[in-house]
Amino acid sequence: MKKISVVILNWNGEAMLRQFLPSVIAYSKEEGVEVCVADNASTDASREVVGNEFPAVRLIGLEENYGFAEGYNRALQQVEAEYAVLLNSDVEVTPHWLEPLQTYMDAHPEVAACQPKLLSQHNKNYFEYAGASGGYLDRYGYPFCRGRIFDTVEEDKGQYDTIQPIFWASGAALFIRLTDYREAGGLDGRFFAHMEEIDLCWRLRSRGRGLVCIPQSTVYHVGAATLKKENPRKTFLNFRNNLLMLYKNLPEKELNYVLCVRALLDWVAVAVFYLKKDKENAQAILQARKEFEEIRYSFAASRVENMMKSNDSPIGERVNFSILWQYNVLRRKKFSKLYYFFK
Repeated sequence: MKKISVVILNWNGEAMLRQFLPSVIAYSKEEGVEVCVADNASTDASREVVGNEFPAVRLIGLEENYGFAEGYNRALQQVEAEYAVLLNSDVEVTPHWLEPLQTYMDAHPEVAACQPKLLSQHNKNYFEYAGASGGYLDRYGYPFCRGRIFDTVEEDKGQYDTIQPIFWASGAALFIRLTDYREAGGLDGRFFAHMEEIDLCWRLRSRGRGLVCIPQSTVYHVGAATLKKENPRKTFLNFRNNLLMLYKNLPEKELNYVLCVRALLDWVAVAVFYLKKDKENAQAILQARKEFEEIRYSFAASRVENMMKSNDSPIGERVNFSILWQYNVLRRKKFSKLYYFFK
């Protein structure tokens, strides 16, 4: 059995494989480490690129495009390792990037998963939107990070270089114990893409397992390589999956209240898009809410399982305030300005 299996999920990404796979191969040569590309039935030359140009990489061929979530589930069924790294195909890694992650996880069996510090591949002095230096969740399901709140992305000046418990680790570079991944049920393939790693991390945290960010490991992420920011399809998936995640994981005493508040906030978001003359994204939110109401109860069994396996302890990294209020009204646009974290 391998110690670490670095698994890159790919779909029609031959250019990104050529650009970023060399750094992964060069800096993942520790004993017991394998690098895999799981191909989601690409129609370009991705499989030929891996086979001909990167023969040291193990190719896992999937028979159709299962999306991010189910694609990883199926790929990891073919992996036997203590740890798996879910690594986006548009990530540039750095020398010795795996060592701090493995060392910490080996010493902390109570921790299920971790992430490195994610910086922007386009501007390497700044955090990257998708995960920055570790993720958190507000009361109403809005994610934010050390180093990024909504559209405010901070310059990395070492201000978040402490190893810190987090609520969610970015799926762009998720280092996880394979036993924890499997025992928690993996990523929810019904999500297809977006929010699936936060949903998985919520399940892990509610069952008493820890998550941390380890900034001593750094990677650079392009981000938005598949769907650009404010793409209506991305907006739809983010809103629908976020509501499904809340339904699956919220404690019973909070469920109705939070979903009612979210309905109001989602209508505000629709109005904002209309005011910006962005009809497509406004309609994407409406469609997301419509589909959520249509399919939510097909997730009832998952909710029952999550409630049964939850240890009912409060999760400190899911904060009891609105990040929208902090950001837009109190003008706290940086993580360090969130007073509640430093009480």
